[in-house]
Amino acid sequence: MLQVKHLLEDKGREIFSISPDAPVLDAIKAMAERTVGALLVIQGESLVGLVSERDYARNVVLKGRSSATTSVLEIMDRDIHSVGLDDSVDLCMRLCTNKRVRYLPVIDKDKVVGVVSLGDLVKAVISEQSEQIEQLQRYIAG
Repeated sequence: MLQVKHLLEDKGREIFSISPDAPVLDAIKAMAERTVGALLVIQGESLVGLVSERDYARNVVLKGRSSATTSVLEIMDRDIHSVGLDDSVDLCMRLCTNKRVRYLPVIDKDKVVGVVSLGDLVKAVISEQSEQIEQLQRYIAG
C-alpha cells in the first residue's frame, strides 16, 4: 500500500511557504512563479495556515479588497488538515474528499516535511492501478 513517504520520495520534499504578514500579492506571485495553487503559511517554524488561489478569489477579488494591502493572515485558512509520513494514500484521498481540501501538509515530529496535493494522490492511485492491471494481464497471459 502506498504511503505518503513514497509520494514524497518521488515528488520531493520542497516546501513553498510565505509569512502571514506578507501581502497577498506576494503570495499570488509566488504561486505563479512556482506553478502551485497554494502556499503553506509559516511563522517562525510553526505552520499557522494555508493560503490558496481559492482563498484569494473568495476573500480578495470577490470582496473588492486590495492584493497589495491585504495580508496573507487576513485570508488564509487556519483549519489545516495534515498527514504523517506513514499515512496511506487512501487515507489522504478520504481526508481530501471529506474535508474538501486539495493540499495536505506532511508533518513528522512536529515539523513540516512536505506537502501532498490532491493531484499527487490521484497520480499515485492511477499509477498503482496501472501496475496492478499489467500484473494481472501478465498473469492471465502467462
